[in-house]
Amino acid sequence: MKSIQELSALIIDKLGEIEYPENPSALYQPIDYILALGGKRMRPILVLMAHQLFDKNIEKAISPALAIEVFHNFTLLHDDIMDKAPLRRGQKTVHEKWNTNVAILSGDTMLVQAYQLMTDVDQNIVKQVLKVFSKAAIEVCEGQQWDMDFESQKKVSISDYLKMIEYKTAVLLGAALQIGGITARASANEQNHLYSFGKNM
Repeated sequence: MKSIQELSALIIDKLGEIEYPENPSALYQPIDYILALGGKRMRPILVLMAHQLFDKNIEKAISPALAIEVFHNFTLLHDDIMDKAPLRRGQKTVHEKWNTNVAILSGDTMLVQAYQLMTDVDQNIVKQVLKVFSKAAIEVCEGQQWDMDFESQKKVSISDYLKMIEYKTAVLLGAALQIGGITARASANEQNHLYSFGKNM
């Protein structure tokens, strides 16, 4: 079983192997830029960790792991626009380095690419994987909307705040673990446990 450090190095290597077209450069350079800024790579690592609990051959889970990371960074591109954030991981945000329209379009491309990567699994589990991924993706957007709504509210209940962070952050952690379970052919019960663990983590 590979360690977290080994899984992290593997993800970084595989992200570096993704090749983008040279043109239009203003579309693809920002994607390269945001993915090269680093980060913990926690979500793709969770996919691989869950997979190797049930199957040593983690190659089967590499593509969906990359999909989760590309999707996560897509959300960061758009979040930074909404938050008017000047920096991401100590560097200029994409909308500051290029412009808002570029950041929106590059983010859109990353979302599509995430789905392309997510479908690169055994055809017998494509529908199952996409169902889990799509549910989490929509919930992340719902969480972001609640986060923005709360900015104009004078009072936010603890339960509403917890629901917001569950959707904005926790559900994708749960989905990452569950998808790793799916690629390793874990049982439905085991997948549910993985999802719950990730969501509550």
